[in-house]
Amino acid sequence: MVEPSQTPNPTRWSRGIAVGLLTLGAAGLAGCSGGSDEAAPSPTTPATTTTPATTSSTQPTASSSASTGEIDLSKPQVIATGIDVPWGLTFLPNGDALVAERNSAQILQVPAKGGKPKVVYKVPGVKPSGEGGEGGLLGLAVSPDYATDKTVYAYYTAADDNRIARFQLDGGSPEVIFDGLAKNTFHNGGRIAFGPDGLLYVGTGDAGNTANAQNLRSNNGKILRLTPEGDPAPGNPENGSPVYSFGHRNVQGLAWDAQGRLFASEFGQNKLDEVNLIEPGHDYGWPNVEGKGDTDGGKYTNPLVTWSTDDASPSGIAIAGNTIYVAALKGQRIWTIPLNNGRTGKPKAYFEGKYGRLRTVAVAPDGSLWLTTSNTDGRGDVRSGDDRILRFTSAA
Repeated sequence: MVEPSQTPNPTRWSRGIAVGLLTLGAAGLAGCSGGSDEAAPSPTTPATTTTPATTSSTQPTASSSASTGEIDLSKPQVIATGIDVPWGLTFLPNGDALVAERNSAQILQVPAKGGKPKVVYKVPGVKPSGEGGEGGLLGLAVSPDYATDKTVYAYYTAADDNRIARFQLDGGSPEVIFDGLAKNTFHNGGRIAFGPDGLLYVGTGDAGNTANAQNLRSNNGKILRLTPEGDPAPGNPENGSPVYSFGHRNVQGLAWDAQGRLFASEFGQNKLDEVNLIEPGHDYGWPNVEGKGDTDGGKYTNPLVTWSTDDASPSGIAIAGNTIYVAALKGQRIWTIPLNNGRTGKPKAYFEGKYGRLRTVAVAPDGSLWLTTSNTDGRGDVRSGDDRILRFTSAA
């Protein structure tokens, strides 16, 4: 384990401010957007709706994150136990997983076929939000060129902001490549993933200020698209801006299908959680629309799927074969959503209450599906062995 000092990159994108201006859909509503998205479960109520998806000709054409095989959910294998608030989950080329512990700021390496996790890095400067909060060491991503550059990326809450740094597991100081994202006790976003185009996608939250989501000078309440160095990616909707889509409340899940379409899971406030098909430059409506609603003449893009917030609180999302998998915290279940050429079918729930709060779901290099629980975060009922990672193999 190494605990290097933190070294910012003086050439990084300046304080995370999006200087480019897209056409602003509607003025944001200032003020707080409520408290925790991840509260303890309430009595369940039946609610699922689906909406046909549209496709974008500007999306990448292939996806390294989508598995070609369906998953057998009937035979879970416990891969690891005793993890303290697991959040980020990504994979090394050899199939081993890297897991972020939100509060300890430690990164654990878990063998591909299971075994005792070992600490391989501790990210310096992480400031968890404290009891009941949502900040800390959040998303992880492995460089597409890991075989040669050995680089890992992390999204985390620091003393003054949320930021992204990159580092090597064998030591050395992390390099901050993007910072200035507003932090709060809640709504910190935190998911990062490299897309099939080799660029880094970032899901951010509105940090408790609803106006951020519609304010294109703020990078909060957005999905960002960056180069591996942390600069605004070429081809973004506005040249020089990292903003890829906006009008988001709190994005904690990013996944691509085999055709390169990007899907995101998003926490609603009091009514409806969402899964969205993400298209560049689109406005997903928050705070003016929660869930499916009036698009104001096409200004806003409706979600594909919605649930009541009691049934979901969706964090992680993954795609394997023709199915979207969504991990639900408050809903304490995994949702499966049939996917057919970008169109979604009726969601189905599995494991309701069996494993408690479910945080992150991801497809491993061997095509298996990994799922983490989140019962040690102060909001769940801790079971023996929590928190744990479950593994599901591809269906025969």
